Amino acid sequence: MAHPAVTEHAPATGFPAAARPPAVRRGALPWALRHADWLGPIAVALFAGLLRFWGLAKPNAFVFDETYYPKDAWSLLHQGYEGVWPDLANREILSSPQKIPLTAEPAFIAHPPLGKWVIALGEWAFGLHPFGWRVMVALLGTLSVLMLARIGRRLFSSTLLGCTAALLMAVDGLHFVMSRVGLLDGVSMFFVLGAFGCLLVDRDRSRQVLGAARAEGGRAADEVRLGLRPWRIGAGALLGCAAAVKWNGLQVLLVFTVLTLLWDRAGRRWAGAHRPTRSLLRRDLLPGLLSTVGAAALVYVASWSGWFASDGGFDRHWADHRAGLSMPRTPVVDIPLPQVPMTWVPSALRGWWHFHAQMYDFNTGLTSPHTYQSNPWSWLVQGRPVSMYWQQLTDGQDGCTSSGGCASQILALGTPLLWWAACFALAYALWRWAFRRDWRSGAILAGVAGTYLPWFGYQERTIFSFYMVILVPFLCLAVAQMLGAMLGPAGCSRRRRIWGGAGAGLVVFAVVGCFAYFYPLYTAEVIPMSDWQDRMWFTSWI
Repeated sequence: MAHPAVTEHAPATGFPAAARPPAVRRGALPWALRHADWLGPIAVALFAGLLRFWGLAKPNAFVFDETYYPKDAWSLLHQGYEGVWPDLANREILSSPQKIPLTAEPAFIAHPPLGKWVIALGEWAFGLHPFGWRVMVALLGTLSVLMLARIGRRLFSSTLLGCTAALLMAVDGLHFVMSRVGLLDGVSMFFVLGAFGCLLVDRDRSRQVLGAARAEGGRAADEVRLGLRPWRIGAGALLGCAAAVKWNGLQVLLVFTVLTLLWDRAGRRWAGAHRPTRSLLRRDLLPGLLSTVGAAALVYVASWSGWFASDGGFDRHWADHRAGLSMPRTPVVDIPLPQVPMTWVPSALRGWWHFHAQMYDFNTGLTSPHTYQSNPWSWLVQGRPVSMYWQQLTDGQDGCTSSGGCASQILALGTPLLWWAACFALAYALWRWAFRRDWRSGAILAGVAGTYLPWFGYQERTIFSFYMVILVPFLCLAVAQMLGAMLGPAGCSRRRRIWGGAGAGLVVFAVVGCFAYFYPLYTAEVIPMSDWQDRMWFTSWI
C-alpha cells in the first residue's frame, strides 16, 4: 500500500504494473484483488445505500424544512415555478385520501431551483409523499460514498485509504440524516464532491502533458498549451450545479478555481518552466476561468429555465413596465439603492436580477431567533446539533413499552467520535501542508476553506450546523490521511505496521460503534426516554 505522503508527482493510481515485484503483479493476483479498485468502493457504497434506503419513508411527516422544499419541487414539476400553498397543506398532503392544494400564485423563495428539481424527480416517480421527496437525496448520498472512495484512492494512491474515507462517511450521522430528508444541503454536497473529483482527474491529466514537456527540456514547459480540459469544464459545470442549489456553492467555486490555477503553476514549475507565473497568466488563466467560472455561469442560468419559460413565476414580469435595474441592499448602506437605467437589457433578465436582489437581502439579513441555530465556532465539535423531528410518547402509544415514556427523534448530529478525530486530522493536514508541502493536504484544506470558513462572515445570521454536511467528505479524507500515517510509511517494519494497523483499526471500529449507538436518534426510532437521555451527552444537544 502506498503511503499518502508519496512524492507530489507520483502517479495517482499507484505504482505502474511494470514497477511492481513479480509476485504482486496484477495478473498474478486473485480476481477480487485485481478488481479491488472498484469492488471495494462498490461494496462500501452498497452498505451505505442499505443504511440510507432502509425505512426511508419513516416518519410519515414533514421533517424540519421539508415543509418548504418538497412542495416547491412539486410546484416546479407542474408549473415550472414555485407556487403558494395554503396553511393546512401539510396535513392535506399526508391525509388519506390525499389532497394537493397547490395554487398558481407565485411564491418568493430563498434558494435557486436546481436542488428542488432534483427532489422533483423522485416525486415524479413515486408521488408527493415522504419516500418520493427523499429518494433522490438518498440516492445522491449513496453515490457520494462511491465517489469518495474513488476520490480517496486517486488522492492517496491507495484503495484501502479511499475505502476507509468512504466507510467513515457512510457511518457519519450528519451525512446519514441529510441523505434521508428532502432538504437541499445533501444535494449541494454531492455536486461539490463531484467537482473536487473532476479537478483531481484534471490535475493528473495535465501532469501527463507537462511530463512530456519536462522530458523535452528547454522552454517547452513555458510554451506548452494544455489544450481542452474537459474534466475542468466538468468541475465548473458541477460547481454551477452546486450554486444553483444553494449560493454557498459560489464560495466553493472561487476557492476551487484558485486551487486549480495554483496546481497549473506548480505543474509548470515542476516541468522546468523558467517563469511559471508568467506562463500561468499567459497560457492558463483565461482558459481556467472560462472552464470553471464560465461553465458554472451557464449551468446556473440554465437551472432557471423553468422560471424563464413560465408566465407566472415570482417577479417574472416585474420589469415589463420598468426601465431600471434594482440593486440589493449592502452591508455598508442598509437601504435599497436607486434603480439603474438599463432598458437595453431584456425585461425577463431584469426581473430575474430583481428576484436575485431580494433573495440576497433575505439570505444575508435573516436574523430571526431559532432554538437550534448555532455559531460556526461550535460546528466542528458538534456543539449544537439540530433536532429535525421530535415526538414524546406515553406508554402504549405508537409502540412505546416504557412506563417512563418514550422519545422519537431525528437529530442532525455528526458521529461525535468521527468529528472529534477530524479536528486532530485537520491539524495534521495543516502541518503536512505547511511544513512538508504535501499537495494532498492542501487539496483537503482547500475543500475545508471553501465549505466551512466563509460561514464565519455570517455569525449574526440565523444559521445551523447541518449546513456542514458539505464539509463531511473533506473531514473523512483528512481522517483517512491521518490513519494512513498511523499505518506507517512504505518499507516500515512489520512490527510498526501491526501496531499502526491496530491503532487505525481501533479508530474506525470506535467510529462505527459510535454511529450504531446513536442510530436510534438518526431514524426516529421509538426508544425509552431513559435511553434517549443517556445519549444526550451534553445539555447543548437537547
